[in-house]
Amino acid sequence: MARVLIVGYGNPLRGDDALGWHAAQQLSENIRRQDVEILTCHQLTPELAERLSRSERVIFIDAACVGVPGEVSQQRVSPAVSAAVDFTHHFDVPALLACTQILYGVCPQAVLCSVAAESFELTESLSPAVEAAVPELLERVYRLLE
Repeated sequence: MARVLIVGYGNPLRGDDALGWHAAQQLSENIRRQDVEILTCHQLTPELAERLSRSERVIFIDAACVGVPGEVSQQRVSPAVSAAVDFTHHFDVPALLACTQILYGVCPQAVLCSVAAESFELTESLSPAVEAAVPELLERVYRLLE
């Protein structure tokens, strides 16, 4: 069982939305701990709840739609279900945590690490502002693993 699960998510073909994928790839190249599992996905889905239920902590990595491009943020996240959740495209971290708690009776500690995006255009490259913020983002994740 992985004690810590890192989930990098977003669309790898939509510019800065690929942040989660880029960060997860770099983390998987540098982290060699048996108690850490790293995965990537296009979006959060209820199927991830089973994996979350087997972890003590989860670190989510995603591009943020608000903020100054390149701005790194980190926030603890608690389970919550909004009225807008339709369990498809709008399934967010609080809803996934709530789903995990409802289905499995447990909820891991969760943190969302994000970088404010500049562009979601069709490209496989991150914008310069987001690319420049990746080292700080990775450093925050490494600190969370201490």
